[in-house]
Amino acid sequence: MTSFSPGAVRHLPPVVNEPIRSYAPGTPERASLQARLAAMETERPDIAAVIGGKEIRTGATRQATSPHKHRHVTATWHQATADDVHAAIADGQRAWRDWSERAWEERAAVFLRAADLLAGPWRDTINAATMLGQSKTVFQSEIDAACEMADFFRFNAAFAQELYAEQPVSGPGVWNQMEYRALEGFVFAVSPFNFTAIGGNLSGAPALMGNVVLWKPAATQMLSAWYTLQLLQEAGLPPGVINFVPGDAAMISEIALTHPELAGVHFTGSTGVFNAMWETIGRNMGRYRSYPRIVGETGGKDFMIAHPSADPIAFAVGVIRGGYEYQGQKCSACSRIYVPKSLWPKVKEHLVAMIADIKVGDVNDFSNFMGAVIDEKAFDRIQGYLDDAKANATILAGGGASKADGYFVQPTLVEAKDPSYRLMCEEIFGPVVTAYVYDDAKWEETLQLVDRTSPYALTGAVFAQDRAAIAQAHRALRHAAGNFYVNDKCTGAVVGQQPFGGARASGTNDKAGSKLNLLRWVSARTIKETFVPPTDYRYPFMG
Repeated sequence: MTSFSPGAVRHLPPVVNEPIRSYAPGTPERASLQARLAAMETERPDIAAVIGGKEIRTGATRQATSPHKHRHVTATWHQATADDVHAAIADGQRAWRDWSERAWEERAAVFLRAADLLAGPWRDTINAATMLGQSKTVFQSEIDAACEMADFFRFNAAFAQELYAEQPVSGPGVWNQMEYRALEGFVFAVSPFNFTAIGGNLSGAPALMGNVVLWKPAATQMLSAWYTLQLLQEAGLPPGVINFVPGDAAMISEIALTHPELAGVHFTGSTGVFNAMWETIGRNMGRYRSYPRIVGETGGKDFMIAHPSADPIAFAVGVIRGGYEYQGQKCSACSRIYVPKSLWPKVKEHLVAMIADIKVGDVNDFSNFMGAVIDEKAFDRIQGYLDDAKANATILAGGGASKADGYFVQPTLVEAKDPSYRLMCEEIFGPVVTAYVYDDAKWEETLQLVDRTSPYALTGAVFAQDRAAIAQAHRALRHAAGNFYVNDKCTGAVVGQQPFGGARASGTNDKAGSKLNLLRWVSARTIKETFVPPTDYRYPFMG
């Protein structure tokens, strides 16, 4: 069952965050990645469902394309059938007994090896797949697909070691133990398009803790998800531990969410979809073997607010990076900003100048700061917001869009006179930042405005040099963001440093990248052993 000798108390190798490579001109990593990109441009993988380690090709195929060159096909993928989904669940139950009973070190070793493979020989492939399939620039791909996913695999193993080491107190003559068992059944992992690392973590974190997983990746993430699965297989993940079922989301979810063996849901995506999943589970509570664990990270209407004491240039740079990196398609992306009248002229000047300097285009050109939005549906939705802004607000920079060759939207800055204007309130998920200018004397009122404007509570940032103002923001915005930043942009959470997640309509706040998340994938058992049990039922007080 295990290759680890029982005669040892083990400690994992030291865990540190994966260093981010620069890919600057003349560096070997730049040349290596560009060569892999060129090769993958000519490749067209035939992506299958994978059940019990076997590739299933149904013949019902769809094409994956590059958002920045939407006529270029990157892969063909086969849609799983309803029978395939049922087979995957059954196969997971077959694999569950062996995998859940393996030593935790055995499971951790798979993910530690996957991290080193990812940081080394697999790095170019995973980065290139993310760039070509999701239109990420080289830097955005590097911090996501390479570094963050390696961090998830390594840090989760370290957090698991900490969790297993947490044991209860034992009194005289008694040995108390806590066993952290895998959940009975399967975990349904549903991953979005925007982060390759999320796909690896949504499936990998429950698997590390001994669970089996049914993984449905987004259609627009298919290329990088396929290579992530192959990476895990090369690292030694046994067949059936993570079964890979691309296909129709409604059909797969209906089967998975109503199955008696559903043990949990690990989800990242829209609030509406997550709410519907929760409702389905609620209607079927009488069917399940145990209460499913429901873990979800959903949307955000993330804010940045400047105090009159803020550095206007630092604030402007934070908005550019927080709002427009990866085309604003991060759950954490800056979408609304609040600026005092005294700072607005300088902030606006710098924002407009930087936006004019931003290059948008094919991510194969490393001089581009932005690529394309993910697909035509996203493009049309964002175009609708731009049209609304042209009619009901003021576009200060950007505002253009074209889908002739790729789904390109210019970085756009909008000024709204009404703080309840829809672009200040609704999640856009695109490179559109809306500004509201407030009276300097209304700092405290504006903090309250920030807190009540949106149903979401994912990320937010305050810029100020005045420590009293920072303290005020901490108090007023305590529940407005699960990840809160001071004098920094509201994106870029690092595994092990800033565990990620929000509350309110942004999800269950189970903090990916921390021990808190792993707790959701275990069911504890208390064990008490008495060394010398009593032989007389009577107590001394009865004398």
